[in-house]
Amino acid sequence: MKSLRQELEKIEEQVLSPFAAKSARTKGRLRPEEECEVRTSFQRDRDRIVHAKAFRRLKHKTQVFLSPGGDHYRTRLTHTLEVAQIARTMARALRLNEDLTEAIALGHDLGHTPFGHAGEAILNELNPEGFRHYEQSLRVVDFLEKEGKGLNLTREVRDGILKHSKGKGPILPKDKTQLAATLEGQLVRVADIIAYLNHDLDDALRGNVIKEADIPKECLRILGKRHSERINTMVRSIIYSTLGADDGELHIEEHVMWAMEKLREFLFEKVYEASPVYDEMQKAKKLLRELYFYFLENGLPWEKSSIYQKETSIHQKICDFIAGMTDRYALSLFEKYFVPRPWPI
Repeated sequence: MKSLRQELEKIEEQVLSPFAAKSARTKGRLRPEEECEVRTSFQRDRDRIVHAKAFRRLKHKTQVFLSPGGDHYRTRLTHTLEVAQIARTMARALRLNEDLTEAIALGHDLGHTPFGHAGEAILNELNPEGFRHYEQSLRVVDFLEKEGKGLNLTREVRDGILKHSKGKGPILPKDKTQLAATLEGQLVRVADIIAYLNHDLDDALRGNVIKEADIPKECLRILGKRHSERINTMVRSIIYSTLGADDGELHIEEHVMWAMEKLREFLFEKVYEASPVYDEMQKAKKLLRELYFYFLENGLPWEKSSIYQKETSIHQKICDFIAGMTDRYALSLFEKYFVPRPWPI
C-alpha cells in the first residue's frame, strides 16, 4: 500500500510543470534519513524551518527601521512572510513546487544579523574571513540549529537559501552560476526584491523619511501608485512573461525591470543611505563593534563549545553569536557590559 507521501509525489508528477522540482526526485540530504509517511521532503523542510529557534528570533530583528515606535513597521519576520506569500503566488501560477518555494522563502534570512544590513556590514568588516548573511543562513540550517546537528534540509532548499541574495546586482543575472539551480529558488530571489521594494517604500513613507512626491514619477506610472498595485504589476509581469517564453527560465518585461531597478536606486539613495536611517545604522555598527571586541578579549558568555570543532576560530564563534542575536538582546548586552550602573544603597 502506498503511503500518503507517495500519493502526493504522484500528484506532483501529474500536475506540476515539467520545469518544477519534484519531491520524489530530490537530490537528498547531507545525512540520509527515513522518509515521512505523510509529508514530502520539501514539506518537512518547510516545517523544520518554521519550528526553528532562528525563525522565531526574526520577529525582533530590524528590517530597515531600528526599534520603531509604531507597530506597523516591518521586521525581518514580517518581511520573510511577505516574501513567502509573493513567491507562492507566482509558484502556483507557474505550476512550480509551492512547498519547495515556501521552504526557501521562510529560511532565506535565518542568518541575518540584528540591526539589518548594518549588522552584516560590521561583521563583514571585523571577521577576517568576511561575513555574508546568506552564507550564515545556510550555516544556521546546516549546523547551528539543534545544538550543532542542524536541520538536515534537502539540497534544493539549501541551494535556494544560499543563492537568494542579489544586493545591488542584477535582479535576473545572465550569469546562471549566480542563480539557484531550481526555478523555485530563483523565484524566491525575485520575490525577495519585490517584497522589500514595496514594503520598504511603504515604511519610509510611514516614517516621513520620504514623501509620495519624491518617488520617481516614471516608476509610479509603470508600476502603479498604490502598494498593492505595484506588487500586482511586478508579479503579473513575471508570471505572464515566463509562461509566454516557456523555456524553463524566469522572464520579466523590460520596462517593468527598468522601473524596479530605478526604484531600488531611489531607495538606496533616499532611504537606506539617507541621513535619518544611515545615522542610526552607524550607531548600531558601533554597538556591535564594541560587543565583537569585548568577546574577542573576554570570551563568549555563551559558547556551547561542545558543538564546535577545535579548529573553529573565535571569530567564527563570535559571528555565530552576534548574528543570532535579536536587536533587543544586543542592546541589553551592550548595556550590561558598557553602561555604568548606579551603586546600590
